[in-house]
Amino acid sequence: MKAGIIGLPQTGKKTLFRILTQTDAEVRQKGSKPVPGTADILDSRFDTLVDLYRPKKDVHARIDLVLLPALEKESIAGGEIFRDIADLDAICHVVRSFEDDSIYHPAGSVDPVRDVETVNSELLMHDQIFVEKRIERIKELAKKKKDADQEKELALLEKMKSHLEEEQPLRLMTLSEDEDMIIRSYPFITRKEMILSFNVSEDELETAVLPDGIAELCRKEKMEAMIVSAAVEDEIASLDTQEEKDEFLQELGIKETALENLTRLCLRALGLISFFTVGEDEVRQWLVRENSKAPRAAGVIHSDLERGFIRAEVMTYDELMEYKTEAALKKAGKMRLEGKEYTVSDGDILNIRFKV
Repeated sequence: MKAGIIGLPQTGKKTLFRILTQTDAEVRQKGSKPVPGTADILDSRFDTLVDLYRPKKDVHARIDLVLLPALEKESIAGGEIFRDIADLDAICHVVRSFEDDSIYHPAGSVDPVRDVETVNSELLMHDQIFVEKRIERIKELAKKKKDADQEKELALLEKMKSHLEEEQPLRLMTLSEDEDMIIRSYPFITRKEMILSFNVSEDELETAVLPDGIAELCRKEKMEAMIVSAAVEDEIASLDTQEEKDEFLQELGIKETALENLTRLCLRALGLISFFTVGEDEVRQWLVRENSKAPRAAGVIHSDLERGFIRAEVMTYDELMEYKTEAALKKAGKMRLEGKEYTVSDGDILNIRFKV
């Protein structure tokens, strides 16, 4: 899973990226090059399982993060930033919601709703231009030779063009499996899942709410939204111990950090769930698509497990917490053996039986 952090200049993107990826040094971009990083997906259930099993090794699932250059006239005109975005699964748009006279805003004033609409318009325009060029190309090819596949693609692209002209992102379009295959390799930006991250000041964090109209816009355009204070997150990251961090969060009334919030929204937007493998040697968190069958989850661990899948021994996290030990869970008849048709649920703890 790869998420890109984008935004206009002076929004706090670099600070947020540095905190999320736990990078000590100041983030510096070389020209228009994206900056890669990774972050653990934080899940309190994972931490509890580690405390319960005390394994020799514990491994979080991870998310790849990419800091993209600021959306300025030069980066938009050059087009490189759109090619970088096309490689992502999700986009996190950092939106400036804080006032600070010492930090300029390219539009001259702080207006989060305007900035969201400005960026969304640029992304829509990119997709519209691509569709129009591709339609033109297919029509030119059709003059030389008729092709049934090209006719199907042309019909789909015409439908997408009409959709974009209504200023609707492509993620709102329902495509058949065949239609998805036709355009899967194309660099459409508005098919990506979008998370809006409103960066507020420390003083505003306790009382901050989403800007007027954003909740409705998110509902209409299938976007997620969160409020964060990069300044506060920076302070938290500078503290030495987890105890100090927890105390600071409690004082400010913050229930989850930016990383916890962002990764949770990314998983939800991308339709991913967590499952776990546990034992004295290792406790590990894994990600799989919602509604995946047990063999597919086994394949996330290793392809041999999917290929030679026999059964999955299944515990649920909640039931393990209720009965405290595997032995007690088993005695209560709550540990199950499931076959190939079992659909994995979020929080399942799996032990795969296989033979190759």
